[in-house]
Amino acid sequence: MVDTKLKRWLYVLLLVCLLITFKVDGFYVDITYVENAVAKGAVCLDGSPPAYHFDKGFGAGINNWLVHIEGGAWCNNVTTCLARKDTRLGSSTKMVKKVTFSGILHNKATFNPDFYNWNRVKVRYCDGSSFTGDVEAVNPATNLHFRGARVWRAVIDDLLEKGMKSAQNALLSGCSAGGLTSILHCDGFSALLPTGTKVKCLSDAGYFVNAKDLTGTEHIQDIYNDVVTTHGSAKNLPVSCTSRLNPSLCFFPQYVAPNIRTPLFILNAAYDSWQIKNILAPGVADPHGVWHNCKLDVTKCSTTQLDTMQGYRLGFLNAIKELESSSSVGLFINSCYAHCQSTTQETWSRADSPVLDNITIAKAVGDWYNDRSPFKKIDCPYPCDKSCHNRVFDQNEHPGV
Repeated sequence: MVDTKLKRWLYVLLLVCLLITFKVDGFYVDITYVENAVAKGAVCLDGSPPAYHFDKGFGAGINNWLVHIEGGAWCNNVTTCLARKDTRLGSSTKMVKKVTFSGILHNKATFNPDFYNWNRVKVRYCDGSSFTGDVEAVNPATNLHFRGARVWRAVIDDLLEKGMKSAQNALLSGCSAGGLTSILHCDGFSALLPTGTKVKCLSDAGYFVNAKDLTGTEHIQDIYNDVVTTHGSAKNLPVSCTSRLNPSLCFFPQYVAPNIRTPLFILNAAYDSWQIKNILAPGVADPHGVWHNCKLDVTKCSTTQLDTMQGYRLGFLNAIKELESSSSVGLFINSCYAHCQSTTQETWSRADSPVLDNITIAKAVGDWYNDRSPFKKIDCPYPCDKSCHNRVFDQNEHPGV
């Protein structure tokens, strides 16, 4: 009897602790559908309207806007796009009505010191092309709509009408495929805002590199080529890149970012867990699952696997090398095994958050955005950084391609 009562008491205590933690680390924000976008053909893969979540700014931040783009990889052909068409990554009808705002989207100064009172928006991702696609024809057999670029413009137009046209400060950010979006659309976003608006862009875990997999195959390059072809993305990629290179290469930040005119901050783990899983060691390159445990938990990697990952890190650092000399570019490249660090409170700004030179991600980004001081730090190799959480990404949140 005593044991039973003790177990119940411990269970209740655990629930209370979880509720307190949730209350501190985030809050719910309702969904908004851009219904008038449907008439413009600006729709998700299944033809449903785009959507976003919006928490209004207040006080000194009432004319400042932070637009954050959700992640979720890409679909690169009819088969993979059909697989997500009836999910939240392809249909706004399948999205939850409320999402949690935390990290860079939090509304409390304690947890988000520089952006807490801004107008904060989370744009839902439902097109599978990092908002670059635009194909007019719709095959009646699949009813797939490849209209990402139209969705992008419809959402931004809706936000402009809701007050962003008077923005004094603006930050376009994104995680994963959304982080890639913030790079590809950075200059375009700036061009849509008033001339006097201070505009910058933040890419969180969106700097996907053009690397070969374990077998020496250009797996990710082939996927990106299929994405660009399937979605008709070429005309919506930065001309500064497509005028020089094959459009499929212009889906890689390393060929685009050096020519972006708008100030850009790259937040990325050098051992990005999504990239290790899907670019370096995808299933097709590891048919016997030798890398399975290593990809789930970096502490279970063999010496040989760690050596391979160190090589990947060097390739990643080489891919950002051209940005190091730019005075407008910020860099926070840590050696964590992680993917997306700006929207989770524990990695964005908390007592135990990852740091570089004792500076959290939140402070680094805030200092850079507000011109208090530049930030361009690259971590030492794994496992030297003891501040890392080494969180493995949620497969449902950041699916493979």
